Amino acid sequence: MSTQDWQGKHVTVAGLGVSGIPAARVLHGFGALVTVVNDGDDERARAQAAELEALGITVRLGDGATLPAGTELVVTAPGWKPDKPLFAAAAEAGVEVWGDVELAWRLRGPGAAPWLAVTGTNGKTTTVRMLASILEAAGLKTAAVGNIGVSLLDAVLGDETYDVLAVELSSYQLHWAPSLRAHSAAVLNLAPDHIDWHGSMEAYAADKGRIYQGNTVACVYNAADKATEDLVREADVEEGCRAIGFTLGTPGPSQLGVVDGILVDRAFVDNRQQQAQELAEVGDVDPPAPHNIANALAAAALARAYGVPPAAVRDGLRAFRPDPHRIEKIDDVAGVAYIDDSKATNTHAAEASLAAYDPIVWIAGGLAKGATFDELVQKSAKRLRGVVLVGADRALIHEALTRHAPEVPVVDLDRTDTGAMLAAVREAAALARPGDTVLLAPACASMDMFVNYNKRGEAFADAVRALAAERA
Repeated sequence: MSTQDWQGKHVTVAGLGVSGIPAARVLHGFGALVTVVNDGDDERARAQAAELEALGITVRLGDGATLPAGTELVVTAPGWKPDKPLFAAAAEAGVEVWGDVELAWRLRGPGAAPWLAVTGTNGKTTTVRMLASILEAAGLKTAAVGNIGVSLLDAVLGDETYDVLAVELSSYQLHWAPSLRAHSAAVLNLAPDHIDWHGSMEAYAADKGRIYQGNTVACVYNAADKATEDLVREADVEEGCRAIGFTLGTPGPSQLGVVDGILVDRAFVDNRQQQAQELAEVGDVDPPAPHNIANALAAAALARAYGVPPAAVRDGLRAFRPDPHRIEKIDDVAGVAYIDDSKATNTHAAEASLAAYDPIVWIAGGLAKGATFDELVQKSAKRLRGVVLVGADRALIHEALTRHAPEVPVVDLDRTDTGAMLAAVREAAALARPGDTVLLAPACASMDMFVNYNKRGEAFADAVRALAAERA
């Protein structure tokens, strides 16, 4: 769409925040008649509203349910649930609803950079940042954008000109992005998450699968997760688009995988029936945990789909450093490694983290978000030296441990204050032996005790450093 298409168009923006405010500003700048609606009416919302109103944007606080008269388009923050009355009213009035991703996609100019897109229950941010590092190593102008925290609107409308974008997309964003058509895309994995928002696992998977619609070169899937391959089969793609798998084992034709500690490509080679191209060593991936190797293979597949040479895959992976709180080693204390994976906020992520170490003293707990823990405990029981539980829903994990790992010692800390983390680390240290790993992989959200998983991870790191100082 050109900027002229927005002149005088009545647009309702749903939600103040990291996506709503930029959308309102951009559309107002294009000449649209913008009304922002927001459920909340607190001090922060009033301050944000005042800034927008100073520009001439109408803001309606405390009522996000009613569709303003004359609305021709709704642009929503991705977190707004599809069952909100505002959207029912829009549907009844025949008004389209777009998310911020859809808006960015529609606002791209002629010759805009293609998108290499990534989604999945876990590993999205790491994979996108690995992908951006590989693209940069190939000499391409790129950025890691989307759900990773860098606005897609800024990327498509800013002064920078990109060759290609590495785009992280959540299921929320994909739900509201009906016309998105990526160059190539990957679904890393699928596990129950955000079911309260989507309504069912089937709806959650379907929204993830939207990322494959209209792909032109490659649909990248996880060979160990059949649900991701099923989404590829169901996708309506451009003629000639290929299904490309990644596996931690030996790859077949049209796959990337691992052979004798080497990441290899049997998809983007001249003779994939008989040839394989070496890309990098497992040791080039930091850290070389199994699920992180899978992330690296997915990033490599997308980069190779874009034509990146093998040496750039190696160099990009070597240059990449993971974000904090993602299987981050904090310290070794008395021969015990202390690992912060506070980002493991669901059972699927925690399972991957637990699979990377042995033996483990596991620190877990928080807000379960409706999760159950039996399968996680069953799969991980043999690796556990002991468990320290904290947080509001720790009893659910304790019950699963009682059923499936009754021999594993459990310390149940009946407290949810932030100081509980220091106590948890000290209890874990008492259970651990030299050569063990104390692993914070909570399998739960953090908001019962901390503002976010970052603060939880910082509390863990501070507690480990305090322990190290005590034992120095």
